[in-house]
Amino acid sequence: MPSHNPGQLLLVGVPGAELDPESARLFREVQPGGFILFGRNIQSPEQLRKLIDDLRDLSKAEPIITIDQEGGRVSRLKLIGNEPPNAQQLRDCGDIALIRRHGDITGRILRLFGFNLDLCPVLDISFDDEADNSLRGRCYGRDVAEVIQKASAFNDGLRATGVLSCGKHFPGYASAGLDPHHELPRIQRSSDLMEAHELAVFRHFAHSVDSMMIGHIAVSGLDPVDRPASLSPVIIRDLLRKDMGFDGLVMTDDLDMGAILNHYGFDETMRLGIEVGNDLLMICHRVEMATAAKKAIDSMGKNLDSALESVARCKSKLAAPTPFSLEAFHAVDAEILDLRIAVLGPEKAALRSPEDGKRSPVELY
Repeated sequence: MPSHNPGQLLLVGVPGAELDPESARLFREVQPGGFILFGRNIQSPEQLRKLIDDLRDLSKAEPIITIDQEGGRVSRLKLIGNEPPNAQQLRDCGDIALIRRHGDITGRILRLFGFNLDLCPVLDISFDDEADNSLRGRCYGRDVAEVIQKASAFNDGLRATGVLSCGKHFPGYASAGLDPHHELPRIQRSSDLMEAHELAVFRHFAHSVDSMMIGHIAVSGLDPVDRPASLSPVIIRDLLRKDMGFDGLVMTDDLDMGAILNHYGFDETMRLGIEVGNDLLMICHRVEMATAAKKAIDSMGKNLDSALESVARCKSKLAAPTPFSLEAFHAVDAEILDLRIAVLGPEKAALRSPEDGKRSPVELY
């Protein structure tokens, strides 16, 4: 039976590396459906496992514990270990076995800390590897067939470990000229073009990923009202759910991004987010707003059963953490380095992303 607590429809960030008393009180009261962790939450292997254990202990229903662990610059765990190769490096290497190995290693290191959902694979097509739209280095292919082949290898390897996957960023950021972390990208693109490219990829994955993240992008050919996809019933209910037949968990991208903050009020965003068909609303930074978010959802006066049931179905598939030890962490971390060398070669493997060791003020999703 799904919980009837509207807090279950929230995926929230955590303020720091330890669960402080105020945050613990807030989370006990709200009982969010899940938690998303970032660089600010990671200091050491032991600290990270303890934080996740503490979050699980205060949750009445097993929580979704998630992170963006893609590879390259979007690798939160590189703060305490080796940096995996990114999707483009794996793509250019061209070895499908190495991509699947990346999925397997990623799943095993995540379960060691207690994560049960990884926010990847990125399913966007890279029409331009140098485009400034937050996707640089994060795409598995330059066309439909390449994304399907290579993202599938990662997805299969990850899911085989018991960690759930998430396809992002539906319906596709590939043609965006702006970064949604700062402003809402609006693109003039016909439904036929979308169907031939971006949507062809998502159609393929509609029955092989456990969740979908809805992007903050307005596409004229998909929703003439000029709404961001994350707040569009046409794109979520009609296209993703009905047309594509996706029956997994649907979540928004971070609602604290400029693409949403610059155009919608907080309560309005919460209500619209659920009304249009999302199951989880992501609040990564304004964690103190979780109580207000729960109240806004609860005040809708609408039946929340569909979203709550979707969250409950997802939670029925969550894998428990594997036993933690520093030895186990170092063993898997060494596999990451071996993979990096296999993909990049010894010399390039020694070079890491420019932001190595830094906690960026804007962390990509």
